[in-house]
Amino acid sequence: MTSTAVETPAAAGPVPVSRGYRFELVKLFSTWRIRLLVLACWIAPALFVAAVSGQSSLPVDTLFGRWMNATGWAGPLVMLGFAGTYALPLLTSVVAGDVFAAEDRLGTWRHLLVAVRSARRIFVAKALASLTVILVLVAGMAVSSSAGGLLAVGNRALVGFDGHLMTPGEAAAQVLLAWVCVLAPTLALAAVGWLGSVLWGRSPMGLLLPAVVALAMALAQLLPLPVALRLALPSYAFIAWNGLFTDPVQLGPLLIGVGVGLAWAVVAAVLAYLLFVRRDFTNLAHDGSGRRVLTAGALPLVALLAVTAGIIAVATPATGSGIGQDKVQTSLATAFGHLYRLQAGQLNRPDVTEAQLAATAACTKGDGLVAADGPGNDWRCVVSWHLPGIAATGQAIYQLDVTSDGRYVADGDGPKEVNGYFQVRTPAGDQPNPLWQFDGNVELLSSTKG
Repeated sequence: MTSTAVETPAAAGPVPVSRGYRFELVKLFSTWRIRLLVLACWIAPALFVAAVSGQSSLPVDTLFGRWMNATGWAGPLVMLGFAGTYALPLLTSVVAGDVFAAEDRLGTWRHLLVAVRSARRIFVAKALASLTVILVLVAGMAVSSSAGGLLAVGNRALVGFDGHLMTPGEAAAQVLLAWVCVLAPTLALAAVGWLGSVLWGRSPMGLLLPAVVALAMALAQLLPLPVALRLALPSYAFIAWNGLFTDPVQLGPLLIGVGVGLAWAVVAAVLAYLLFVRRDFTNLAHDGSGRRVLTAGALPLVALLAVTAGIIAVATPATGSGIGQDKVQTSLATAFGHLYRLQAGQLNRPDVTEAQLAATAACTKGDGLVAADGPGNDWRCVVSWHLPGIAATGQAIYQLDVTSDGRYVADGDGPKEVNGYFQVRTPAGDQPNPLWQFDGNVELLSSTKG
């Protein structure tokens, strides 16, 4: 009697991350909502920027909105401001906030685990796929808005945030860098979305978490917070990119904002990963880990906020709101000097340098009845300057509305021939007066200019 040996096949190993990533990517792009978002992000910004750039009434309350009919590079910056406040939080909610919860709603975790045979690789594949989709959406908004502006207005020089004139090449490079910098807070919101999707399962709270967190941080930025706490919020990089359009570039706040955003992305992603790999996938009645939201989700992020605020407070010299009289006066005088030269070019006057103008500003707040520091719409400034060969000193009055993040709008209050009217009469016809009303900013960390 002979015995026959039966070979037992070796247990199959887990599926490579690359195959899981491709599978998750196909799943995401096969859904109708992702396809609609891709089409919207690659088409709608171009149409919006082109339409607004051709109008006589511009969104002057939006940063760089007043220059949309002067250069094609203002359009993508207006779109970037809108994206940081509204679009990017909503996009990360739809993509990252649902990437894990979708399997809970469909009840497909067991099938996915049998196919992949590794919870760790499932997490990595899903995270990478959702990040890819988000990058495609962000790239679409950047490319589309730039194309719309360039086609509608043209590749022209851009007036910077402090009034200095940037060549088209400089403007293009800084616009690209600004869109790259906002990827850091976008990654932070995406990681928060993963955390919410893992914690709440099929509950809609996970889907809403990135948008709710972004809204809370946007509201906090409107408050008169201390500088250290303001910069410790990952949403600050959605604002700090405007420092790229000053001369010299204000790198300090931007680098801090990008670093804080990346720190939040890492911490939230690690928390989501640890919760995911420890989950009991055999429990068919699993409905998220809502009871662990406070201990596993909120408390670590609050602790991160406190730690980063403490580090920034120790490492930077700014205290309080970061908005002081000297900073406001210096910023206004600098912007006025740059824009005066732009107006002189419109009127075909002899060119003068900023050094020759020697513009200075004297500012008070609340008619001198309150301390001249902090945000408010009660700043009043008198700008003085000199022209070569003229003994008299020129003066112009401005009313300033300074917001808590350091941005201000300077509204000209005379004399009429300088800044008291919204147009100037030039040899080529009436043109917008650059000195009538303009945007500027007070750098909250004054010693960090690059």
